[in-house]
Amino acid sequence: MKIIPLKEGNFSAGKTKDFTLLTEENADHIGGIKMSVQPFLIITENDYILLDAGIGWKSESGKTVISEILEKENIRPDQITKLLLSHLHKDHIEGAVKITENGFEAAFPNALIYIQKRELDFAMEKRGNPSFDFDMLEKLIQLPNIIWMNDDNGEITEEISYQVAGGHTPFMQVFWIRENGETVFYGADDLPQASYLQYHLAYKSDFDGRKAMELRLKWEKEARENNWKILLYHDLDKAVITI
Repeated sequence: MKIIPLKEGNFSAGKTKDFTLLTEENADHIGGIKMSVQPFLIITENDYILLDAGIGWKSESGKTVISEILEKENIRPDQITKLLLSHLHKDHIEGAVKITENGFEAAFPNALIYIQKRELDFAMEKRGNPSFDFDMLEKLIQLPNIIWMNDDNGEITEEISYQVAGGHTPFMQVFWIRENGETVFYGADDLPQASYLQYHLAYKSDFDGRKAMELRLKWEKEARENNWKILLYHDLDKAVITI
């Protein structure tokens, strides 16, 4: 199994959830919550699995940062076989849609896109909430190859399992990928940074902060016992940790 972090950058997010790229010039004086945006590509013998899609941030070349990283790894976007979406906040989905002169299309054209249906229903009730980009969300759900998920837990393949964890959003889902005795765990925004394992807090930014905290305690114990590799979507410095 190969893990490739697809870090778009470190950003500051204000109250309106607009993302500003942090640079050496602005990092010390810019306000807002500082976080990375870092999807992951997991390559197994059977699949190229993308865990969330980022915000589609573009470099000075005009290409998306993710496409540039994939190019350096000699991977084409059409090689991605599965896109697993944890939830539908803008910083996790916008990179899934490619805007073209003729409209829009899937950024990863051959990928099956896994979306929790109840998470979509929740999002659609939150019109005006700046955590969502409804224009992009409506484009996303028109893409081909969507697999609508309705169960609380299960297996996508023998290697990929999921659970509707809740916490950060009511129906956010987390994923495990297992191959050849190795386990990778993606807790998405219930476990976005390494510091969340140091400070056992219920965060007000979560839909149910207490539930997310309790889940982290459970996952921390299981990760230690089973030597999981934990993927951190929003950590400024780290991508993959073991504990």
